[in-house]
Amino acid sequence: MSAIILTDQYRDFFNNPSGVRQGAIGSSLAAGSVFGSAIAGYLSDRLGRRNSIFYSCFFWIAGTVLQTATNGFGMLVAGRILNGITVGITSSQVPVYLAEIARKEKRGSLIIIQQLAIEVGILVMYFLGYGCTFIPGPASFRTAWSMQFIPCFFLMIGLPFLPESPRWLAKVDRSEEAVQTLADIQAGGNVDDPIVVAEWQEITTTLAAERSALPGWRKFVYNGMWKRTIAGFSVQMWQQNSGANVMTYYVVYIFGMAGLSKNVNLISSGVQYALFIIGTTIMFFYVDKVGRRPLLIYGAIAMGVCHFIVGGVLSTGAYVPDGVDGNPNIKILVGGSAGHTVIAFCYLLILFYSMTLAPVCWIYAAEVWSLETRATGMGIAAIGNWLFNFALGMYIPSGFQNITWRMFIIFGVMCFLGAVQFFLTFPETSGKTLEEVELLFSGNVKAWHTKPGHSKLDEMIDEARDNRFTMSEKHKFGHDEHVEVASYAKV
Repeated sequence: MSAIILTDQYRDFFNNPSGVRQGAIGSSLAAGSVFGSAIAGYLSDRLGRRNSIFYSCFFWIAGTVLQTATNGFGMLVAGRILNGITVGITSSQVPVYLAEIARKEKRGSLIIIQQLAIEVGILVMYFLGYGCTFIPGPASFRTAWSMQFIPCFFLMIGLPFLPESPRWLAKVDRSEEAVQTLADIQAGGNVDDPIVVAEWQEITTTLAAERSALPGWRKFVYNGMWKRTIAGFSVQMWQQNSGANVMTYYVVYIFGMAGLSKNVNLISSGVQYALFIIGTTIMFFYVDKVGRRPLLIYGAIAMGVCHFIVGGVLSTGAYVPDGVDGNPNIKILVGGSAGHTVIAFCYLLILFYSMTLAPVCWIYAAEVWSLETRATGMGIAAIGNWLFNFALGMYIPSGFQNITWRMFIIFGVMCFLGAVQFFLTFPETSGKTLEEVELLFSGNVKAWHTKPGHSKLDEMIDEARDNRFTMSEKHKFGHDEHVEVASYAKV
């Protein structure tokens, strides 16, 4: 959308939308994502992590059909809402799936790859959209939006070749399949490998304890679960309130305030997506070494500083009541060195975001839940993301019209507030198994005392090697579920 909204073809066809009307178009995808996130946990627990992602693609196909054939505002918004349902399901359940199949020391890196893939997709689609701006008439945006069929097709073709989550298989009592899948992922198919033995023991022991927990919504608030529920929701809330997505949605408006126009604006706006890829690629090598807390805290502070500088520079600009180049969404104009400063710090903000909050908020949200609550819990976290994303998309065009540069001051304050909560209430989860994360929230652990690594699973693996207790020997106990879990956990 960001490559399209500045074009004459789009503005003429949709009657130059601005303010709330443009906000409704921009935020309609997020509105659908809120609904998709709300149903994602139920679908994932019933169908499996992999199948829930597959079936969500049908909403994407329907939404893309409506957008490609749009006859006006209503049809475009409806299509984007349907697309949003897919985004809500996939954005919440893909991190769940990756977290449940990854080794503890590679979990962050694996979800970083997901974030990197998203950013590559954004970059490609942005410049494809930019190329379509040279097509005259409505065929311009119809061609751009029809390309959304392509990634959906490849996703649906590729998913059946991926394994199901072993933790979900354990949850639905498909133990034999779960053990074999875990062995395939962790040890080349060897069910007797000490890593498989130790991790299966941890999964079954934790699952047995979780099944004795309170039913329904109460499982999200008992003991330390309320802390995890708040952490999962708020980390996604702060990701949106950091204001970085104002760049991905409306950077063409901001660069218009900095004096750029037409193709120069569109190309300069596209540079941010390349910066996304650079920053995220760098963090692939460090996210599991540095830890989650430092990246969240210092990333939010750095972004806040960038917002204050951009807002301060724009406050010196000239007010244009009728809008720059007739665009009512762009009411301020700065030029020269001031314009260059705005552009530079917008780029710097995106670079900080791509290295910190963009990937780490999704990683952290996927790590804080228990096995019994992870699918629905990640849906709750994604609701936090898309609810505030929806608000962002709605109020930014109006904010640019009415309070102009002060929007960036608001975002800067939000970044510093997020950093405070990260410091006080977010324990370090890097290098811990998903089961160990429960201990960080269930007791009186001080978040600022926690550090990456120091996992007990490593000790369990050593014990499994010492005991020479294999999975094949385990089956001598029989296959009664209660005996199997209790006996194996004891050993």
